[in-house]
Amino acid sequence: MLDSDQIEHYMTTFVIPWSTNILFALLIWFIGRRVVKTLVSVIDTIMEKAKLDNVLSDFLNSIITALLTAFIAIAALEQLGIPTTSLVAIFGAAGLAIGLSMQDSLKNFAAGVLLIVNRPFRAGDFIEVAGISGTVEKIAVFSSVIRTGDNREIIIPNSKIYEDVIVNYSARDTRRIDMVIGIGYGDSIQQAKEVLAKILEADERILKEPGYSIALGELADCSVNFNVRPWVKSSDYWPTRSTLLENIKNTFDAEGISIPFPQQDIYIKEVAK
Repeated sequence: MLDSDQIEHYMTTFVIPWSTNILFALLIWFIGRRVVKTLVSVIDTIMEKAKLDNVLSDFLNSIITALLTAFIAIAALEQLGIPTTSLVAIFGAAGLAIGLSMQDSLKNFAAGVLLIVNRPFRAGDFIEVAGISGTVEKIAVFSSVIRTGDNREIIIPNSKIYEDVIVNYSARDTRRIDMVIGIGYGDSIQQAKEVLAKILEADERILKEPGYSIALGELADCSVNFNVRPWVKSSDYWPTRSTLLENIKNTFDAEGISIPFPQQDIYIKEVAK
């Protein structure tokens, strides 16, 4: 049996200090967690007011939460008297090893963050990148999803997107349709220009500002070529282009204006024996 002096010594040496350390460690952990939650909420509000992309804000929130939680855990362990220097070194070495083994993933992650921050395109834009054309369905941290015109889903690593030339067809509200229309050398240039102008003016999708242009572009081998360049809304580009080509062909046929096509004449001469 322990006497009163031994019990008092045991209490003052072990029980009270350990109890106090455990209590303070628990307070650090639970109060710290609440502080982290409040800070993350404030940061989330700031990012929402800054109109950051949801993908980026969610990712940043998770990173900030993880870092602050790790800091609180280290502080709680320090309060318990557990040495954390070696623990931090172990985690650092492990992080370095994981980083070296996941270079491609980290590269995609960095490119994903840059894409989300710089916003060269958004979900719903029609783009051409890495040899793929389609509508952007989703921009994630490691890859992006593009839906092609024939409804295929293409998943492209973000590093390939960021390293390549990005053509965003939806970045501007308007687009210019560039068409080369040829007529025969025997046809009237003035008549062809008047017919083309009537076709363009009859289509309500053609914008008045900026105005269209019809200019003689080239005296080619088999045709006289016009550069026909009307402006339309980006969403009307393909339907308008298709309609214009059809109307030009039909109207030229009705007006007797020829549209040359490549052809080769072969002459056979009989040699007298």
